[in-house]
Amino acid sequence: MLRTHLDHWPAGLPRTLPPATHTLDDNLRAAAAAVPDKPALVFYGATKTYAALDAEVTQIAGYLQKVCNVAKGDRVGIYMQNAPQFVAAFYGVIRAGGVAVPINAMHKQDEVTYICKDAGIRTVFAAQDTVGTAAPLIGTGVLDHVMTAYYGSELPASPLVPVPDFPSTKATDPMTGVVDWTEMMAMECPFAPVALAVDDVAIMPYTSGSTGRGKGCIHTHATALHAVNVMASWFHYTGDEVHLGATPMFHIVGMQGIMNAAIATQATIVIMSRWDRNAAAGLIAAYGVSVWCTVPTAIIDLLNAEGLKAEDLASLDLIYGGGSAMPDAVAGRLRDLTGLQFVEVYGMTEAMGPITHNSAENPKTGSVGMPVMDTDLALLDPDTLAPVPAGDVGEIVVSGPQMLRGYWNNPDADQETFITLEGKRFLRTGDLAQADEQGRITIVDRLKRMVNASGYKVWPAEVESRLYQHPAIAEVCVVGAPDAYRGQTVKAVAVLKTGTTLTAEDLTAWAQDHMAAYKVPRLLEVVDSLPKSPAGKVLWRTLQDNEDAKVNT
Repeated sequence: MLRTHLDHWPAGLPRTLPPATHTLDDNLRAAAAAVPDKPALVFYGATKTYAALDAEVTQIAGYLQKVCNVAKGDRVGIYMQNAPQFVAAFYGVIRAGGVAVPINAMHKQDEVTYICKDAGIRTVFAAQDTVGTAAPLIGTGVLDHVMTAYYGSELPASPLVPVPDFPSTKATDPMTGVVDWTEMMAMECPFAPVALAVDDVAIMPYTSGSTGRGKGCIHTHATALHAVNVMASWFHYTGDEVHLGATPMFHIVGMQGIMNAAIATQATIVIMSRWDRNAAAGLIAAYGVSVWCTVPTAIIDLLNAEGLKAEDLASLDLIYGGGSAMPDAVAGRLRDLTGLQFVEVYGMTEAMGPITHNSAENPKTGSVGMPVMDTDLALLDPDTLAPVPAGDVGEIVVSGPQMLRGYWNNPDADQETFITLEGKRFLRTGDLAQADEQGRITIVDRLKRMVNASGYKVWPAEVESRLYQHPAIAEVCVVGAPDAYRGQTVKAVAVLKTGTTLTAEDLTAWAQDHMAAYKVPRLLEVVDSLPKSPAGKVLWRTLQDNEDAKVNT
């Protein structure tokens, strides 16, 4: 077990935190009572106070109970981009006693259908950009209820910064069986209070597995709030923070690092529906944003904004995140412009966020820091599960109060992922890393096949299964190709059927209709055959190594 980091623990930080004794709903209720008139959400200039958000959440909870028949423990999907409606829907589900299942807004119908069927979701909140995917599932035995929001209804009449086109682009025609957000709110359904406990299941985010099948991660109020409390304590939050809510809230980083952390500390979130560097710079300056939880690709994009000045970012006190490594050159540019160093952290959906954090005061470049409060971490030989010698590379295994209770209806995944070490249950992360003499972790590689595109995990097996539906593809292997901006991009190495042709552009266009945008292959290499083992298995590692070697030639 890693212990050397305890001798280098950041000054002023507790080494342990008390277990959560309240719920996510309690956090919002407490904020509404303590600071009712404080801005909870700012949406391109429109402000929603904590009192107003709390009242809206109660109305949504009542609707879920009365119209959708949501009972305690029922899973409800939230399939939209960042918006005030996302926050209200999320906490409405929680208040009604349901389990919030965030669904990636970039998912296509096959992906959404799978999650809804696997989780037993009968009710989904959608928006103008996702309702076209969700609505056809009504009456098919998958969904019974779809409520749709229009982001533009929350925009101010006179925004303080230029608003990108996306939030105000409305779905064209009403859809059969879909209830508009305003209609839902106008019903003012009475809410019947639900007794919530810290060990109740509250959130079930999905994460892809190496086989490409989604896995629901069972999280309680206790696991979610321990993770939130770690972040609030580690970064010394006081409630005076203003968070930039640009990272997707359907992703664990935006949901926990921004939405739930801000509400737990009674802070303010400045929300962006989609990333736009010019809008981000304007919002940071206009609202004095002090905390930005993000991924390196967004920082790269912002630093390339024409006319960006140091004073535009002067209010920032903390910029942190992960998902992919921060290039040294970019970290240097950020430091020169803001005086701040990007604080790299490491987490995963199974941990509701934090596993390791760098010290905010003295982060180590290239490292993701040390295990956070109450978190045990070990580096093991992935084959023997024996501890590796100091300084050697091993697989990260982790245990802590923030870890999932298990995978939804997936005992095989539980069996494969969890091990017992020194009497505790540990999760095998599949990430290979090494520790320095101060116990700080550096991620080295991924044990299983994965492409990391702009912080999004892409599992090649899932993409391959879809590419085999293309009429020109006989065989295919997906690898990650180095990309200066995205970190990696998806590349398909394919054998074509006799008499067919295929270009990268054509494949990309086809794939955009069959999978989320971040999974779409941007590169294509056509080959006569794929390398295979004597047993006939495609040697993906050989192809990946060949791709990696191109960087050094």
